[in-house]
Amino acid sequence: MLSIYPESDVPKAQGKTIWWDVRDPSPAEVAEVKKAAGIEVPSRKALSEIETSSRLKARDGVLSMSVPMVTHAGGYGPQIAPIGFILSREHLITVRFAVLPAFDAVAARFTGSEERPGSSLEVFVDLCDELIDRLADGLEEVATELRDLSTTAFHVPEGQGRKAVRSNKLIRARLRQLGRLGDYLSEKRDALLGLGRAIDFACELTSDWAGGKLKPRMAGLKQDVASLDNYEVHLSDKVQFLLDAMVGLIGIAQNDIFKILTIVSIVGIPPTLIAGIYGMNFKFMPEYDWLYGYPYGLALIVLSAIVPLVWFKWRGWF
Repeated sequence: MLSIYPESDVPKAQGKTIWWDVRDPSPAEVAEVKKAAGIEVPSRKALSEIETSSRLKARDGVLSMSVPMVTHAGGYGPQIAPIGFILSREHLITVRFAVLPAFDAVAARFTGSEERPGSSLEVFVDLCDELIDRLADGLEEVATELRDLSTTAFHVPEGQGRKAVRSNKLIRARLRQLGRLGDYLSEKRDALLGLGRAIDFACELTSDWAGGKLKPRMAGLKQDVASLDNYEVHLSDKVQFLLDAMVGLIGIAQNDIFKILTIVSIVGIPPTLIAGIYGMNFKFMPEYDWLYGYPYGLALIVLSAIVPLVWFKWRGWF
């Protein structure tokens, strides 16, 4: 899909075009953009390269930048969808492979009542600003979920906490949630690093573009990226802390189970011993001929089970 901004009723009037937005381009659309702007449109494979030299290039006044991005559209799990920026003084070409609300928001400025971007660099800055805003929103959502998990793990009444820990289904759900949040933070970190490098690269090479009017905004974007990167590190540390805490709570729950099994097995030893003694088929056992021998044996078995329980309770083992 190819979108041109500002839109024109005359498709051939390419001199007025500031921004070509290419999403999942077909060969015909790639050829059209190349013919109109004289710039090669990178493929998805090229945009997915991880080397800095492949992600950030400058040739003949044209800057080529790629930013790693992961989307979760359609509910099919994370999908890699890198973004490519080809920036010159006259034009901006963006190449993407997913629907991104940030691009729709900037595109709406060309048709809405807001002030239109007046240059390719301004469109690039607006796109980066919108992307950063949405990355910040994503980090805030993660922080909220982590806060809820922390509250459930550490700030519930003791009785509820014991039930929650011993519920295998609930524990598995929380561990999956923590793992999902960890993956999500990793994706946001990659996007922040890539976007920060692209902004630094563009800021260095476009300082004299548009009369230098956009330098303060680009400096502000760099500060935003740095602050979000620090916040992401804080959230990652919290994910690791909660993961360690969850594993520790699982260990405590398992220890409780093994302790109960140990107590039961120890308590059962004396009655078994006594029952074994009186179950031996000896000729001369005085209790066999005693009128109260059977109640005596039962009482002795019960008492031998109660005494260890009282001892364990006094020692605070349960």
